[in-house]
Amino acid sequence: MKPLKRRTRRSLLVAHVSVSVSWLGLTVGLLTLGITAFATGDPVTAQAATRAMKIFGDWLVVPVAMAALISGLILSLGTPWGLARHRWVWTKFWLTLVTTGLSVFSLRPGINEAAERGAVDISLVIAPSVATATYVFITAISVLKPWGPTRRGQRLRVSTRSVKAVDERSLRRTA
Repeated sequence: MKPLKRRTRRSLLVAHVSVSVSWLGLTVGLLTLGITAFATGDPVTAQAATRAMKIFGDWLVVPVAMAALISGLILSLGTPWGLARHRWVWTKFWLTLVTTGLSVFSLRPGINEAAERGAVDISLVIAPSVATATYVFITAISVLKPWGPTRRGQRLRVSTRSVKAVDERSLRRTA
């Protein structure tokens, strides 16, 4: 993919960070509602919490998850970080892909089922807990950028250095 222009890259980065933080906030909200519905002894409160979870699940979970996945994918492919050059980017991609799939195919159906029953079982406390921990981990590796390059990234580095060395030698010969 052709490198993104500076303005486009920066705009997309702001959008990606905003959507990713929104996804984290959404899961914290779902966790709070899940705990409330699970722990309360009041059926009216439990029903209200499950209805709120359903609204979040129906309107926000899929669009926010997909926006985080797509914007991250475009950023990785359009910048020098690459998708498979650095372990932290590769790890982020796979964790985002897995959590997006779980959000669409597990979390949303679980929320819908709980809303029909008007009560939550422990799975709708555990799922947002795991999701929140995963998003915090993804955020941490985005900030810290741990681990080195992947094998592909090491090969690309070596080949880039080789090309630069050849260019420098040819410049010396002509000078």
